[in-house]
Amino acid sequence: MIPFLRTILLFVTAFFATFFIGLAVIIAGIFRVKDKPGGIYDKAPRWWSTAVLWAVGIKVRVHGLENAAGDEPRIFASNHVSWFDVPALATTLPRYKFVAKSELFKVPIFGPAMRSAGMIEIQRENRKAAFGSYEVAAERIRAGNSVVVFPEGTRGHAYPLRPFKKGPFVLAIAAGVPIVPIIVHGTIEIMPKGSLWAHPGTIDIHLLEPVSTKSVDYDHREALMQTVRTRMADAMRDLYGVEPLPSASSRLPSTVETLSSEVDPTETR
Repeated sequence: MIPFLRTILLFVTAFFATFFIGLAVIIAGIFRVKDKPGGIYDKAPRWWSTAVLWAVGIKVRVHGLENAAGDEPRIFASNHVSWFDVPALATTLPRYKFVAKSELFKVPIFGPAMRSAGMIEIQRENRKAAFGSYEVAAERIRAGNSVVVFPEGTRGHAYPLRPFKKGPFVLAIAAGVPIVPIIVHGTIEIMPKGSLWAHPGTIDIHLLEPVSTKSVDYDHREALMQTVRTRMADAMRDLYGVEPLPSASSRLPSTVETLSSEVDPTETR
């Protein structure tokens, strides 16, 4: 009965939180309220996420928050195994914008609110449009925002890290900002992919030591990607005994491919 009741409370809370908070963000966008630190576009995602986590009875424990300290924008690269990864990260990270799949922007109120808050839409089926999405992400970074990406792409069914897409690392090199690897653990037990039942529980978020992109050029994008993935895989192994899945490729490219061909969509779903 507990998962049933928690799930009902989750849907009711999400509905009202989306309606009132989302509407407030949309109105702020209509009146061209400036996106500034501590403003409504920063606070609204935290309010919404706090509400849905409360509804299910979820506690979030954060480790290594000092790795996100300071005003410097950065790219947060996290594993992705559950819908609850997003609200858990949203309540934890400093000033950020999520890169999210385009389908979410079609949801009434929720989608327009995301767009008003400056979240970044990415179209998985269109590489050219995906490349444009990373240009938008770079603009958000230049405006002082950090960007949250899921380099595995879509959600997985288990904790072992899957191969990464290269797009987020091309973005990091172009923006010249550090990458903070993140591992999230505990969300599968709360709501695994494919399930609609929510269970109370605890989510652990580990912010790992940042990986610098200084002096890293486009030709070394894959080496950067492997460095970040290895750091995340080592932490997952050391902390939870989880071994990663084999990487798609460990070779460095012999020729320089075009930037647009390297942009593989990441998504939030």
